[in-house]
Amino acid sequence: MSASDLDRLRQRISEEDGLVVAFSGGVDSALVAAVAHEVLGSRMLAVTAVSPSLAAAERRQAREFARTRGFAHVEVCTDEAERPEYAANDGNRCYHCKSALFDAVEPLAAALGARIALGTNLDDLGDHRPGQQAAAQRGAIAPMVDAGLTKEAVRRASRELGLPTADKPAAACLASRVAYGDPVTPEVLGRIERAETAVHALGFEVCRVRSHAHGTVARLEVPDGDIDRAAAQHAELDRVVREAGFEFCSLDLGGFRSGRMNALLPLLPTRTAS
Repeated sequence: MSASDLDRLRQRISEEDGLVVAFSGGVDSALVAAVAHEVLGSRMLAVTAVSPSLAAAERRQAREFARTRGFAHVEVCTDEAERPEYAANDGNRCYHCKSALFDAVEPLAAALGARIALGTNLDDLGDHRPGQQAAAQRGAIAPMVDAGLTKEAVRRASRELGLPTADKPAAACLASRVAYGDPVTPEVLGRIERAETAVHALGFEVCRVRSHAHGTVARLEVPDGDIDRAAAQHAELDRVVREAGFEFCSLDLGGFRSGRMNALLPLLPTRTAS
């Protein structure tokens, strides 16, 4: 009988002397953190990067998850928002973001004699993710990739452990909502966060507010099954999104899809990371 996804992940993590887990509180990093704590105990530390691209709700949920699971957890401030190459928001924004993360976390890992672990899964490898290049350059590991876990396997293993994140919707960083080529600024990120919080409050658990035209146009994505309801509530949605700071609000009839901004990548002049 072959080993389960969870057993393979445990085995992979057991090969490490210690781990510093880059922990956002999402379903992927939560599983890595939980299993690393189970296997390594005090030789594991979860680190959450705090910057304007991390929504306040995600930060609170990460803190609560760490508290309830009982593992060591610290927050570090990262400075990607102050880096011109990140703010420029070309196709390699994630490379520069991950570089800022490693700059902040590497001293902790060195002090603990541990490696840095990311919550990357197999399905992530097929997407446009320049951050993976930065991870490879810095020697970070991806235990779930090594263990052969897909996104569905991550959710299945999370349910097996009883993790509250098992069915948590995907929650990429706020900067992923900004159209490539538009500058990423704290003001635009705050506008997106306020708008999404307001849309959630109207009963749309899964949504994305995508920012276009330098933060003036919001393109709202909801799952296919919620489009009719969103259209019926168009006046309320338009109001709360404009109150968040946008001038215009549009409803994307194509529905919610992760990584939709990648459709703009062919329009960019370059995608070469430095």
